[in-house]
Amino acid sequence: GSENTFDYFHAAKAYLQAWGKPLAFYSDKHGIFRTTHGSKLDRGSGLTQFGRALYELNIDIICANSPQAKGRVERANQTLQDRLVKELRLRGISTIEAANVFATAFMADFNVRFAKEPRNPKDMHRPLAAHDNLDGALCRKEVRTLTDALTLRYDKVMFILHPTDTAKKLARKKVVVCDYPDGRLEIIHEGVALSYKAFDELRSVHRSAIVENKRLDAVLEMVAEMQVGRDLQRSKRGPRRTGQTDHMFGIPDGAESNGYVR
Repeated sequence: GSENTFDYFHAAKAYLQAWGKPLAFYSDKHGIFRTTHGSKLDRGSGLTQFGRALYELNIDIICANSPQAKGRVERANQTLQDRLVKELRLRGISTIEAANVFATAFMADFNVRFAKEPRNPKDMHRPLAAHDNLDGALCRKEVRTLTDALTLRYDKVMFILHPTDTAKKLARKKVVVCDYPDGRLEIIHEGVALSYKAFDELRSVHRSAIVENKRLDAVLEMVAEMQVGRDLQRSKRGPRRTGQTDHMFGIPDGAESNGYVR
């Protein structure tokens, strides 16, 4: 599948849990790592969502200026794209599950034959500290301003906060939408998660729903009107969701490339 931020969040979390925090990650100039078009949360700094997550964990990211600058990685990629594929074919392996089982033995054999001792054996990884919140950092974050009706939109879904004492004070205040790799979504204000109800603008809104939610009549009627003649597509600025599991954004006839379910 194509590279996407959620897959990198998954990979980074597994790496950090296994080895701790490096001083920096060394990458290419893929748009996941480097861009001048960050989200509203990051636009001032020019950080991508992945770059912002590393910044929150006090990890730098260094982008190589050419493929030759990170030759060891490119050589390993060539091996994985060529030799490993042939090894799988010779062993009759055709499923992801079987390939994952074989990968452990393949990596051990590969490292015995090709691994090199570093010039400096000092391990520069730092152990995870109590204040390092991997889940809180390794997610997509977008800033939204609540309306007077305590609503916001994110990826063509309308979120309506439950009218708690805390939420009632937040009209016209900024909140952060946290979109997690495992499909969870939280709306945060000053570290506090706010409860909400979601109304998907790309799904049908039935009259019964409007009657049952009298406080939301005007909002739901507006959503229903907006649906007339609309293409079933999420926001073009929204994230690619092929690396995300169990999210709420799947729609009938949506784009499979974005992780939607037909």
